[in-house]
Amino acid sequence: MSRGASPPSGEAADTSAAGPSDGGLPEPEGSGRAGALVALLLTSTLGVMAGSVISPVVEVIRGDLGVSGTAAGLVVTAHALAVAVISPLAGRLIDLWGVRSPLAWGLFLFAAGGATGLFATSYPVLIAGRLVFGIGAAAVFTGTTVALLQLFQGSRRDRVMGWRSSANSVGGVLWPLLGGAVGGISWHAPFAVYLVGLPLGLLVLVVLPRTRGSASTASGGALVLLRRSPGLVGYYALQAASSVFLYAMVVFLPQRLAALGITEPLQVSLYSVVVTSAAGSLVGLWYARLRTRLSYSALLRVAALAWTGAFAVLGVAGSPALLLAGTALLGIGQGLSLPSLTVLINETAPGALRGRATSLAGTVIFGGQFLAPLLVGPLIEATSSTTGFLAAAGLAALIGVVLLFTK
Repeated sequence: MSRGASPPSGEAADTSAAGPSDGGLPEPEGSGRAGALVALLLTSTLGVMAGSVISPVVEVIRGDLGVSGTAAGLVVTAHALAVAVISPLAGRLIDLWGVRSPLAWGLFLFAAGGATGLFATSYPVLIAGRLVFGIGAAAVFTGTTVALLQLFQGSRRDRVMGWRSSANSVGGVLWPLLGGAVGGISWHAPFAVYLVGLPLGLLVLVVLPRTRGSASTASGGALVLLRRSPGLVGYYALQAASSVFLYAMVVFLPQRLAALGITEPLQVSLYSVVVTSAAGSLVGLWYARLRTRLSYSALLRVAALAWTGAFAVLGVAGSPALLLAGTALLGIGQGLSLPSLTVLINETAPGALRGRATSLAGTVIFGGQFLAPLLVGPLIEATSSTTGFLAAAGLAALIGVVLLFTK
């Protein structure tokens, strides 16, 4: 799956350079570059919080609305279905129009759809709002990824991808903590956190350069992309698995914690999201240094090992302290896999189709999020959370074996 990855001692291939002719961002100088980077990193903090900000109150929502655990889990992941469906369109628009406008409008829709939960009093209205929110999230995910990959190349790109992973994880600490803190007021209150998309959308309009797309990118969809670059299939499969692992923990760990007597939203936030995100953030800060010593293949194998250990611990641990160790291991796996797979996909995809390649990554990542409660939920409900987590550990171990014997 890692075929074509650059060697440990070499820099990432400079195949992502882009200019106005292919819909890319021109490289801004000085404060312009810094402003664009700051805006994109701030926007990257929204990646994990999309579902995890309301994870601390999912048990409260389940009780208040009288729905099953799987149905309550869909409140956390329903947006992912919209992202999976809309991402190819978002990528096409970015290839045609450039990043600035689709990203800004995506942030506005992110805020409007996310805030629907502030006044929703029924399950259908809540799910409808999550789907609208997901349409905006599709543009946000694809736009930030494409912009960072086009603005930075070589060793700077590895460094910025590490920062982006850290920003994603920091958002996974701060936003869920805020959601958990206000969740004690009402389960509606955490949905107000999504309004952060409004100022970020305005910031993007101010600091990102206005770019134009290229008519030459108007043809070619997912099938054309995968025929030209079949190696992408392996990378997408890994991204889907990573997403299922993360959201299996986010959605179902609160049930495990409730069995141990931990139900207060802020505490649930600490266990189910914050530690994972903090570990991922620390890995992101060291990612560029790790890349000078390890190939992408090696980093992905370590990630699979971390996933295996995480779910093995979550499955057998009988104390809250040990559960924290499991969530930290999961964060390490996420911190290594996200930047590695992002760069590999960018290097493998044809230049004119990179927006669509990134959007297809959004489809598989958020598709994995949506499927997580549907795949793991019935197993846990039929058996126990221990069985479900150990099954996830087995899948992660299988991935590790495949990566071990794949060049």
